[in-house]
Amino acid sequence: MLIMAGKVCDPLAAMKPEHCPVRVTVGVIGGKWKPLILFYLKHRTMRFNEFRRMIPDASQKMLTQQLRDLERAGIITRKIYPEVPPRVEYSLSSDGETLRPVLAAMASWGQKYRLHGRARVRAWKRSPENGLHRPKNNGRTTHV
Repeated sequence: MLIMAGKVCDPLAAMKPEHCPVRVTVGVIGGKWKPLILFYLKHRTMRFNEFRRMIPDASQKMLTQQLRDLERAGIITRKIYPEVPPRVEYSLSSDGETLRPVLAAMASWGQKYRLHGRARVRAWKRSPENGLHRPKNNGRTTHV
């Protein structure tokens, strides 16, 4: 909340959805594989087959599409070398370089969550208050 001219002002109430900065960010770098692509490019220039090895769950088509989306948005650059067969390398553009702190924060959060958050989720799932607790009879009906 902001206080402007003595009045409490909620910036979210006045914001149009299309002006939300997080929506803009997610629109550019959101997607199933884009954050991973950017995280790997944060460390070094990569070739397509390196992405295939690092992200084995992504299909070739989806990986190509996500790389093209990032290139079109100006976040990564693609350099084609005039060789046979052609060599193509991907790297962060100058706009992509500005995402380094965001990617570092995501990596830090993920490390902490991997260490501590999963235990909280398991505990939550075991808790009878959340409605997911399984009865000791494994859900079978008992006959009296």
